[in-house]
Amino acid sequence: MSNKQILWTSKDAAKATSGKSTQEWLATGISIDTRSLEKGDLFIALQGPSLDGHDYITQAKKSGASVCMVHKITEDMPEDMVYLEVKDTMQALIDLGQFARARTKAKIIGVTGSVGKTGTKEMLSIALSPSGKTHVSQKSYNNHWGVPLTLALMPADSEFAVFEMGMNNKGELTELSKQVRPDIALITTIEPVHIGHFKSVDEIADAKAEIFTGMDKDGTAILNIDNPHYQRLQKAAVNSGLTNIISFGEDEEADAILLSCKLASDGSRAKASINGEKYRYKISIPGKHIVMNSLASLAAVNIAGGDLDQAIEAIKNSEPIEGRGNRISIEIEAGEEPITIIDESYNASPASMNAALTVLSMVEPKASGRRIAVLGDMLELGAKGADEHEKLANIALHAKTDLLFACGPLMEAMYNKLPELWQGGYAAKSTELSEIIINELKPGDVILVKGSLGSRMAYIVDAIEDIQKNKLKAKAN
Repeated sequence: MSNKQILWTSKDAAKATSGKSTQEWLATGISIDTRSLEKGDLFIALQGPSLDGHDYITQAKKSGASVCMVHKITEDMPEDMVYLEVKDTMQALIDLGQFARARTKAKIIGVTGSVGKTGTKEMLSIALSPSGKTHVSQKSYNNHWGVPLTLALMPADSEFAVFEMGMNNKGELTELSKQVRPDIALITTIEPVHIGHFKSVDEIADAKAEIFTGMDKDGTAILNIDNPHYQRLQKAAVNSGLTNIISFGEDEEADAILLSCKLASDGSRAKASINGEKYRYKISIPGKHIVMNSLASLAAVNIAGGDLDQAIEAIKNSEPIEGRGNRISIEIEAGEEPITIIDESYNASPASMNAALTVLSMVEPKASGRRIAVLGDMLELGAKGADEHEKLANIALHAKTDLLFACGPLMEAMYNKLPELWQGGYAAKSTELSEIIINELKPGDVILVKGSLGSRMAYIVDAIEDIQKNKLKAKAN
């Protein structure tokens, strides 16, 4: 066994899941994917509509799993593997999470909202870490399997834990909140994201307010006072029995007030008042929306009992997450200025599109480079989808964009509204558009790539990166 902390013993896992182990074991981690499985992990064979984890037991053994949780043992599984047999592996994962939640004394923070969940979760984790051992959701593990997995991965001695909690439909957050039972619930903002699943933005607000359902009455809600749905969320929190409601925003009535901020292409400087105390700080990630996320995070640190001065010092080191604003510099011609990709390929909504285009407008291209926007479809907008896409034409042009490329059937209408001078190219699929873009690139260009995950805009980022990789290979040969 490695020097890693023991996360689960066979005794505790059996107690949590009512399962039976073929022999005693220890696990230092948990995996549901053999591609990322590390030696010493407990591998959980989840069974889904298209894939069955039980088919990967042999690979799990080869990758060093210490035990495999299964709900069936078949002849083709390795006989010398250690097994924890349960009735249903998905339910057993939830049971592990509930056992971990019951044994921890950590201050638990749940983060939800229409946009900004992952960035706020990451910033909050960084801000809390100087104050104590902090556990945090990996990537965007915020759904019906991601949340219980994050719970099950929580070390017993954690002092703080931050959970990202997402939803696409009514009722989903209720179940997640009952599992997490947050001490603090932070709602970043309410926007028409996933509006295709709801009749109105009010319904989205109500669905986000489900995060309060798993909380004790002495818990705290942290809400965006500048958002039009603040009072609706506040009322929902009160109706759930909460009496501690903290607000953040630019409104002078807020508990955490953004007094001023100076925006730049490489970050922002902010001045804030938290519970009457004034603080100045810098963030290395650009965008007004990032400043608001930082304000919410600092309010949460304060409520959780963390050290605000240390938190402010820590968030100076925050970096954009892959696919959510990270920048990639690529040399396309030897000796010339590199191009800069602003990778926003992970997701998109009207609000996040606007924010990303605003950031693009602040970045100065090098030499004779241009500002280029490469936009893919924003999904799950329902009947409002076409209108929301067409609105982007004016927003993109006002963002000092020199050239615009579009991808997907929804973006086509927006692209056709553009003056011909701004039209760089259109394709129905990202795989088709990438070649068009590559042929148009010039040294010094700044390229924003953004779209919903289903639009597969990451393919375009990868294709542009391959230019440099291929040059290095050719040089090596």
